[in-house]
Amino acid sequence: MKALAQRHEISAAAFVGPDLDARASTQAMLEYCRNVVLVRARPWEGLGKRLLQARSLFSRQSFEKRFYAQPAFQRALDDLLTTNAYDVVIVSAGIFLTQYHLRQGPPGNSLPRLALDEHNVEFDLQRQMAAMGHFVRRFHNSANWPKLQREEVEAWRDFDGVTFTSAHDESRARAFVPSLRSAVIPNAVDVRYFHPRPGDPSPDGRVVLFFGAINYYPNLDGLLFFLNDVWPRIAESDPRARLKIIGQHPTPEILAWQGNRIEVAGAVDDVRPHLAAAAVIIAPLRLGGGTRFKILEAMAMAKPVVSTTIGAEGIDATSGSDILIADTPGDFAAAVGRVLDDPELGRQLGQNGRALVERGYSWDAAARSLERFLAELPVPDATSAGPSSPNRGHRSSRE
Repeated sequence: MKALAQRHEISAAAFVGPDLDARASTQAMLEYCRNVVLVRARPWEGLGKRLLQARSLFSRQSFEKRFYAQPAFQRALDDLLTTNAYDVVIVSAGIFLTQYHLRQGPPGNSLPRLALDEHNVEFDLQRQMAAMGHFVRRFHNSANWPKLQREEVEAWRDFDGVTFTSAHDESRARAFVPSLRSAVIPNAVDVRYFHPRPGDPSPDGRVVLFFGAINYYPNLDGLLFFLNDVWPRIAESDPRARLKIIGQHPTPEILAWQGNRIEVAGAVDDVRPHLAAAAVIIAPLRLGGGTRFKILEAMAMAKPVVSTTIGAEGIDATSGSDILIADTPGDFAAAVGRVLDDPELGRQLGQNGRALVERGYSWDAAARSLERFLAELPVPDATSAGPSSPNRGHRSSRE
Protein backbone atom coordinates (compact mmCIF):
# COMPACT_ATOMS: atom_id res chain seq x y z
CA MET A 1 0.00 0.00 0.00
CA LYS A 2 2.86 2.40 0.76
CA ALA A 3 4.48 1.67 -2.60
CA LEU A 4 1.17 2.08 -4.46
CA ALA A 5 0.48 5.33 -2.62
CA GLN A 6 3.47 6.93 -4.35
CA ARG A 7 1.47 6.93 -7.60
CA HIS A 8 -2.18 6.41 -6.59
CA GLU A 9 -4.76 7.51 -4.04
CA ILE A 10 -5.36 4.74 -1.51
CA SER A 11 -8.24 4.26 0.91
CA ALA A 12 -8.43 1.45 3.45
CA ALA A 13 -11.21 -0.29 5.34
CA ALA A 14 -10.17 -2.98 7.79
CA PHE A 15 -10.98 -4.79 10.98
CA VAL A 16 -8.80 -3.80 13.92
CA GLY A 17 -8.04 -6.38 16.59
CA PRO A 18 -8.99 -5.91 20.25
CA ASP A 19 -5.32 -5.67 21.20
CA LEU A 20 -4.67 -2.66 18.95
CA ASP A 21 -5.30 1.05 19.45
CA ALA A 22 -7.68 2.02 16.66
CA ARG A 23 -6.82 5.72 16.88
CA ALA A 24 -3.07 5.11 16.69
CA SER A 25 -3.59 2.63 13.85
CA THR A 26 -5.65 5.16 11.91
CA GLN A 27 -3.03 7.88 12.35
CA ALA A 28 -0.27 5.56 11.17
CA MET A 29 -2.24 4.51 8.08
CA LEU A 30 -3.15 8.09 7.17
CA GLU A 31 0.52 8.60 6.30
CA TYR A 32 -0.15 6.69 3.06
CA CYS A 33 -3.97 6.48 2.86
CA ARG A 34 -6.42 9.20 1.90
CA ASN A 35 -9.25 7.62 3.90
CA VAL A 36 -9.05 5.05 6.71
CA VAL A 37 -12.05 3.26 8.23
CA LEU A 38 -11.43 0.74 11.02
CA VAL A 39 -14.08 -1.47 12.58
CA ARG A 40 -13.44 -3.32 15.82
CA ALA A 41 -13.06 -7.06 15.18
CA ARG A 42 -14.45 -9.85 17.29
CA PRO A 43 -11.94 -11.37 19.73
CA TRP A 44 -10.12 -14.26 18.07
CA GLU A 45 -9.94 -16.19 21.34
CA GLY A 46 -12.41 -17.02 24.06
CA LEU A 47 -15.82 -18.59 24.62
CA GLY A 48 -17.53 -16.56 21.90
CA LYS A 49 -15.26 -17.98 19.23
CA ARG A 50 -15.72 -21.53 20.51
CA LEU A 51 -19.51 -21.21 20.46
CA LEU A 52 -19.42 -19.82 16.94
CA GLN A 53 -17.19 -22.72 15.86
CA ALA A 54 -19.65 -25.18 17.35
CA ARG A 55 -22.64 -23.56 15.63
CA SER A 56 -20.79 -23.45 12.32
CA LEU A 57 -20.58 -27.25 12.32
CA PHE A 58 -24.31 -27.30 11.58
CA SER A 59 -24.16 -24.50 9.00
CA ARG A 60 -23.53 -24.58 5.26
CA GLN A 61 -21.25 -21.57 5.75
CA SER A 62 -17.67 -21.81 6.91
CA PHE A 63 -16.72 -20.69 10.39
CA GLU A 64 -14.65 -17.85 8.92
CA LYS A 65 -17.58 -16.49 6.90
CA ARG A 66 -19.74 -16.39 10.03
CA PHE A 67 -16.93 -14.99 12.18
CA TYR A 68 -16.25 -12.02 9.89
CA ALA A 69 -19.92 -11.27 9.13
CA GLN A 70 -20.44 -7.92 10.84
CA PRO A 71 -23.11 -5.44 9.66
CA ALA A 72 -21.00 -2.54 10.98
CA PHE A 73 -18.31 -3.35 8.46
CA GLN A 74 -20.79 -3.40 5.56
CA ARG A 75 -22.13 -0.02 6.68
CA ALA A 76 -18.59 1.35 6.73
CA LEU A 77 -17.97 -0.01 3.23
CA ASP A 78 -21.26 1.40 1.94
CA ASP A 79 -20.34 4.86 3.18
CA LEU A 80 -16.80 4.70 1.77
CA LEU A 81 -17.72 3.26 -1.63
CA THR A 82 -20.76 5.44 -2.30
CA THR A 83 -18.98 8.64 -1.27
CA ASN A 84 -15.74 8.11 -3.23
CA ALA A 85 -15.26 6.80 -6.77
CA TYR A 86 -12.65 4.03 -6.91
CA ASP A 87 -11.13 2.37 -9.94
CA VAL A 88 -10.21 -0.84 -8.11
CA VAL A 89 -11.23 -2.51 -4.87
CA ILE A 90 -8.65 -5.01 -3.61
CA VAL A 91 -9.63 -7.55 -1.00
CA SER A 92 -6.49 -8.55 0.83
CA ALA A 93 -5.63 -11.46 3.13
CA GLY A 94 -7.63 -14.14 1.40
CA ILE A 95 -11.34 -14.66 0.93
CA PHE A 96 -12.45 -13.49 4.36
CA LEU A 97 -14.03 -10.26 3.06
CA THR A 98 -15.43 -11.42 -0.25
CA GLN A 99 -18.91 -11.83 1.16
CA TYR A 100 -19.35 -8.06 1.46
CA HIS A 101 -21.06 -5.97 -1.22
CA LEU A 102 -18.07 -4.30 -2.84
CA ARG A 103 -19.02 -3.34 -6.39
CA GLN A 104 -20.72 -0.02 -5.75
CA GLY A 105 -19.95 3.65 -6.31
CA PRO A 106 -21.40 7.16 -6.23
CA PRO A 107 -24.34 7.79 -8.60
CA GLY A 108 -23.17 8.51 -12.13
CA ASN A 109 -19.70 6.98 -11.64
CA SER A 110 -18.27 3.78 -13.09
CA LEU A 111 -18.27 0.76 -10.82
CA PRO A 112 -14.89 -0.43 -9.54
CA ARG A 113 -13.03 -3.50 -10.71
CA LEU A 114 -12.64 -6.16 -8.03
CA ALA A 115 -9.37 -7.92 -7.30
CA LEU A 116 -8.75 -10.62 -4.70
CA ASP A 117 -5.29 -10.84 -3.11
CA GLU A 118 -4.77 -14.42 -1.90
CA HIS A 119 -2.05 -14.83 0.73
CA ASN A 120 -2.70 -18.59 0.76
CA VAL A 121 -5.12 -20.99 -0.81
CA GLU A 122 -7.08 -20.88 2.41
CA PHE A 123 -9.07 -24.09 2.08
CA ASP A 124 -5.94 -26.07 1.19
CA LEU A 125 -4.13 -24.72 4.24
CA GLN A 126 -7.03 -25.81 6.43
CA ARG A 127 -7.19 -29.18 4.66
CA GLN A 128 -3.55 -29.72 5.63
CA MET A 129 -4.30 -28.77 9.24
CA ALA A 130 -7.18 -31.26 9.34
CA ALA A 131 -4.60 -34.04 9.58
CA MET A 132 -2.61 -32.51 12.44
CA GLY A 133 -2.97 -31.39 16.02
CA HIS A 134 -5.54 -32.08 18.73
CA PHE A 135 -8.60 -34.18 17.93
CA VAL A 136 -10.99 -31.23 18.34
CA ARG A 137 -8.91 -29.11 15.95
CA ARG A 138 -8.77 -31.96 13.41
CA PHE A 139 -12.53 -32.52 13.67
CA HIS A 140 -13.33 -28.82 13.19
CA ASN A 141 -10.96 -28.39 10.24
CA SER A 142 -12.19 -31.61 8.59
CA ALA A 143 -15.77 -30.33 8.70
CA ASN A 144 -14.90 -26.75 7.80
CA TRP A 145 -12.42 -26.93 4.91
CA PRO A 146 -14.90 -28.24 2.29
CA LYS A 147 -17.17 -25.27 3.09
CA LEU A 148 -14.20 -22.94 2.79
CA GLN A 149 -13.31 -24.55 -0.54
CA ARG A 150 -16.77 -23.90 -1.97
CA GLU A 151 -16.65 -20.25 -0.86
CA GLU A 152 -13.12 -19.71 -2.13
CA VAL A 153 -13.75 -21.21 -5.55
CA GLU A 154 -16.91 -19.11 -5.82
CA ALA A 155 -14.87 -15.99 -5.05
CA TRP A 156 -12.33 -16.89 -7.75
CA ARG A 157 -15.17 -17.03 -10.27
CA ASP A 158 -16.82 -13.79 -9.08
CA PHE A 159 -13.84 -11.45 -8.95
CA ASP A 160 -12.39 -9.72 -12.01
CA GLY A 161 -8.90 -10.87 -11.11
CA VAL A 162 -7.03 -12.81 -8.42
CA THR A 163 -3.41 -12.50 -7.36
CA PHE A 164 -1.41 -15.25 -5.64
CA THR A 165 1.92 -15.10 -3.86
CA SER A 166 3.29 -18.23 -5.53
CA ALA A 167 2.94 -20.04 -8.85
CA HIS A 168 2.12 -23.20 -6.90
CA ASP A 169 -0.97 -21.57 -5.36
CA GLU A 170 -2.00 -20.14 -8.73
CA SER A 171 -1.86 -23.59 -10.33
CA ARG A 172 -3.99 -25.02 -7.49
CA ALA A 173 -6.66 -22.41 -8.21
CA ARG A 174 -6.55 -22.91 -11.97
CA ALA A 175 -7.31 -26.59 -11.45
CA PHE A 176 -10.73 -25.44 -10.17
CA VAL A 177 -11.25 -22.40 -12.41
CA PRO A 178 -9.29 -22.84 -15.68
CA SER A 179 -10.53 -19.48 -17.00
CA LEU A 180 -9.25 -17.63 -13.94
CA ARG A 181 -7.70 -14.23 -14.69
CA SER A 182 -4.74 -14.26 -12.31
CA ALA A 183 -1.15 -13.22 -11.67
CA VAL A 184 1.61 -14.12 -9.25
CA ILE A 185 2.55 -11.10 -7.11
CA PRO A 186 5.10 -12.35 -4.60
CA ASN A 187 5.12 -11.29 -0.98
CA ALA A 188 7.59 -8.47 -0.62
CA VAL A 189 9.49 -6.57 2.05
CA ASP A 190 10.63 -3.02 2.60
CA VAL A 191 14.30 -3.37 1.67
CA ARG A 192 14.96 0.14 2.98
CA TYR A 193 13.72 -0.90 6.44
CA PHE A 194 15.12 -4.44 6.55
CA HIS A 195 18.81 -4.17 5.78
CA PRO A 196 22.13 -4.59 7.60
CA ARG A 197 22.93 -1.49 9.66
CA PRO A 198 26.30 -0.41 11.10
CA GLY A 199 24.85 0.00 14.60
CA ASP A 200 23.26 -3.44 14.78
CA PRO A 201 24.68 -5.96 17.27
CA SER A 202 27.17 -8.43 15.84
CA PRO A 203 26.28 -12.12 16.02
CA ASP A 204 28.28 -14.27 18.42
CA GLY A 205 27.89 -17.20 16.07
CA ARG A 206 25.81 -19.37 18.42
CA VAL A 207 22.20 -18.04 18.32
CA VAL A 208 19.56 -19.89 16.31
CA LEU A 209 16.49 -17.66 15.84
CA PHE A 210 12.85 -18.42 15.11
CA PHE A 211 10.44 -15.51 14.67
CA GLY A 212 6.76 -15.32 13.76
CA ALA A 213 3.30 -15.27 15.35
CA ILE A 214 3.40 -18.32 17.60
CA ASN A 215 -0.37 -18.68 17.91
CA TYR A 216 -0.61 -19.15 14.11
CA TYR A 217 -0.93 -22.91 13.85
CA PRO A 218 1.57 -23.57 11.00
CA ASN A 219 4.18 -21.62 13.00
CA LEU A 220 3.34 -23.45 16.22
CA ASP A 221 3.49 -26.84 14.52
CA GLY A 222 6.81 -26.05 12.87
CA LEU A 223 8.31 -24.72 16.08
CA LEU A 224 7.24 -27.79 18.05
CA PHE A 225 8.71 -30.00 15.34
CA PHE A 226 12.00 -28.13 15.70
CA LEU A 227 11.98 -28.21 19.52
CA ASN A 228 11.09 -31.88 19.81
CA ASP A 229 12.96 -33.43 16.89
CA VAL A 230 15.70 -31.05 15.73
CA TRP A 231 16.93 -28.97 18.65
CA PRO A 232 18.08 -31.93 20.81
CA ARG A 233 20.46 -32.95 18.00
CA ILE A 234 21.88 -29.43 17.71
CA ALA A 235 22.17 -29.02 21.49
CA GLU A 236 24.06 -32.29 21.81
CA SER A 237 26.49 -31.62 18.98
CA ASP A 238 27.09 -27.95 19.87
CA PRO A 239 27.02 -27.25 23.65
CA ARG A 240 27.33 -23.51 23.00
CA ALA A 241 24.31 -23.23 20.67
CA ARG A 242 21.34 -21.23 21.94
CA LEU A 243 17.80 -20.91 20.62
CA LYS A 244 15.82 -17.67 20.68
CA ILE A 245 12.08 -17.60 19.93
CA ILE A 246 10.42 -14.30 19.04
CA GLY A 247 6.73 -13.85 18.30
CA GLN A 248 3.45 -12.69 19.71
CA HIS A 249 1.23 -14.89 21.85
CA PRO A 250 3.62 -17.71 22.83
CA THR A 251 1.52 -20.68 23.89
CA PRO A 252 1.97 -22.52 27.22
CA GLU A 253 3.60 -25.48 25.43
CA ILE A 254 6.23 -23.14 23.96
CA LEU A 255 6.75 -21.22 27.21
CA ALA A 256 7.45 -24.55 28.92
CA TRP A 257 10.69 -24.81 26.90
CA GLN A 258 12.17 -21.66 28.46
CA GLY A 259 15.53 -22.47 29.99
CA ASN A 260 19.26 -21.80 30.06
CA ARG A 261 19.72 -22.37 26.34
CA ILE A 262 16.23 -21.51 25.07
CA GLU A 263 14.83 -17.98 25.36
CA VAL A 264 11.15 -17.32 24.62
CA ALA A 265 11.20 -13.56 24.13
CA GLY A 266 7.59 -13.09 22.98
CA ALA A 267 6.72 -9.97 21.00
CA VAL A 268 9.39 -7.31 20.44
CA ASP A 269 9.09 -3.70 19.25
CA ASP A 270 11.73 -4.09 16.54
CA VAL A 271 12.83 -7.48 15.25
CA ARG A 272 15.82 -6.15 13.32
CA PRO A 273 18.38 -6.07 16.17
CA HIS A 274 17.43 -9.64 17.08
CA LEU A 275 17.87 -10.76 13.47
CA ALA A 276 21.23 -9.02 13.29
CA ALA A 277 22.46 -10.75 16.47
CA ALA A 278 21.50 -14.24 15.27
CA ALA A 279 23.85 -16.63 13.51
CA VAL A 280 21.08 -18.39 11.57
CA ILE A 281 17.33 -17.97 11.05
CA ILE A 282 15.12 -21.05 10.90
CA ALA A 283 11.77 -21.69 9.15
CA PRO A 284 10.94 -25.32 10.04
CA LEU A 285 7.38 -25.27 8.68
CA ARG A 286 5.59 -28.46 7.71
CA LEU A 287 2.36 -27.02 6.31
CA GLY A 288 1.18 -23.82 4.72
CA GLY A 289 0.83 -21.97 1.44
CA GLY A 290 1.84 -18.68 -0.11
CA THR A 291 5.30 -17.45 0.79
CA ARG A 292 6.85 -16.74 4.17
CA PHE A 293 7.60 -13.14 5.12
CA LYS A 294 9.97 -14.35 7.82
CA ILE A 295 12.32 -15.78 5.19
CA LEU A 296 12.22 -12.66 3.02
CA GLU A 297 12.79 -10.37 6.01
CA ALA A 298 15.71 -12.47 7.20
CA MET A 299 17.22 -12.48 3.71
CA ALA A 300 16.76 -8.70 3.44
CA MET A 301 18.83 -8.44 6.64
CA ALA A 302 21.51 -10.56 4.89
CA LYS A 303 21.05 -13.42 7.36
CA PRO A 304 21.47 -17.11 6.46
CA VAL A 305 18.24 -19.10 6.50
CA VAL A 306 17.58 -22.82 6.98
CA SER A 307 14.08 -23.85 5.91
CA THR A 308 11.99 -26.85 5.02
CA THR A 309 10.83 -27.23 1.43
CA ILE A 310 7.32 -26.10 2.40
CA GLY A 311 8.70 -23.16 4.35
CA ALA A 312 10.57 -21.87 1.30
CA GLU A 313 7.79 -22.68 -1.16
CA GLY A 314 7.12 -19.91 -3.65
CA ILE A 315 10.49 -18.19 -3.12
CA ASP A 316 12.83 -18.49 -6.09
CA ALA A 317 15.83 -19.40 -3.94
CA THR A 318 18.49 -22.03 -4.65
CA SER A 319 19.47 -24.36 -1.81
CA GLY A 320 23.17 -24.12 -1.11
CA SER A 321 23.43 -20.66 -2.65
CA ASP A 322 20.68 -18.40 -1.26
CA ILE A 323 19.30 -20.68 1.47
CA LEU A 324 19.70 -24.18 2.95
CA ILE A 325 16.74 -26.54 2.52
CA ALA A 326 16.25 -29.58 4.77
CA ASP A 327 13.16 -31.58 5.69
CA THR A 328 14.10 -34.42 8.04
CA PRO A 329 15.16 -33.76 11.65
CA GLY A 330 18.68 -35.04 10.97
CA ASP A 331 19.15 -33.02 7.79
CA PHE A 332 17.72 -29.86 9.37
CA ALA A 333 20.01 -30.15 12.39
CA ALA A 334 23.01 -30.77 10.11
CA ALA A 335 22.16 -27.70 7.99
CA VAL A 336 21.91 -25.47 11.07
CA GLY A 337 25.16 -26.95 12.35
CA ARG A 338 26.91 -26.15 9.05
CA VAL A 339 26.08 -22.46 9.42
CA LEU A 340 27.07 -22.36 13.10
CA ASP A 341 30.39 -23.98 12.31
CA ASP A 342 31.16 -22.01 9.14
CA PRO A 343 30.69 -18.22 9.47
CA GLU A 344 31.88 -17.72 5.90
CA LEU A 345 29.08 -19.95 4.62
CA GLY A 346 26.59 -17.93 6.66
CA ARG A 347 27.97 -14.67 5.28
CA GLN A 348 27.75 -15.88 1.68
CA LEU A 349 24.21 -17.21 2.11
CA GLY A 350 23.21 -13.89 3.66
CA GLN A 351 24.71 -11.81 0.85
CA ASN A 352 23.08 -13.94 -1.83
CA GLY A 353 19.73 -13.86 -0.04
CA ARG A 354 19.88 -10.05 0.21
CA ALA A 355 20.61 -9.78 -3.51
CA LEU A 356 17.70 -12.13 -4.30
CA VAL A 357 15.26 -10.00 -2.30
CA GLU A 358 16.48 -6.78 -3.91
CA ARG A 359 15.93 -8.28 -7.38
CA GLY A 360 12.47 -9.76 -6.97
CA TYR A 361 10.89 -9.27 -3.56
CA SER A 362 10.96 -5.54 -2.80
CA TRP A 363 7.82 -3.47 -2.27
CA ASP A 364 8.53 -1.43 -5.40
CA ALA A 365 8.89 -4.52 -7.60
CA ALA A 366 5.69 -6.07 -6.26
CA ALA A 367 3.72 -2.83 -6.61
CA ARG A 368 4.79 -2.42 -10.25
CA SER A 369 3.69 -5.98 -11.04
CA LEU A 370 0.37 -5.42 -9.29
CA GLU A 371 -0.22 -2.18 -11.20
CA ARG A 372 0.28 -3.90 -14.53
CA PHE A 373 -2.17 -6.64 -13.59
CA LEU A 374 -4.85 -4.23 -12.33
CA ALA A 375 -4.57 -2.11 -15.47
CA GLU A 376 -5.47 -5.15 -17.58
CA LEU A 377 -8.66 -6.01 -15.66
CA PRO A 378 -11.87 -5.42 -17.62
CA VAL A 379 -13.94 -2.40 -16.67
CA PRO A 380 -17.37 -3.59 -15.41
CA ASP A 381 -20.54 -2.18 -16.91
CA ALA A 382 -22.98 -0.25 -14.79
CA THR A 383 -25.21 -3.29 -14.27
CA SER A 384 -22.50 -5.54 -12.79
CA ALA A 385 -23.57 -6.98 -9.47
CA GLY A 386 -20.31 -8.28 -8.05
CA PRO A 387 -19.68 -10.13 -4.83
CA SER A 388 -21.95 -9.35 -1.97
CA SER A 389 -20.87 -9.43 1.79
CA PRO A 390 -17.79 -10.26 5.62
CA ASN A 391 -14.11 -11.09 6.29
CA ARG A 392 -10.86 -9.27 7.20
CA GLY A 393 -8.03 -7.02 5.84
CA HIS A 394 -9.86 -5.17 3.02
CA ARG A 395 -8.21 -2.39 1.18
CA SER A 396 -9.30 -0.33 -1.78
CA SER A 397 -7.15 1.65 -4.16
CA ARG A 398 -7.97 4.58 -6.37
CA GLU A 399 -5.76 4.57 -9.47
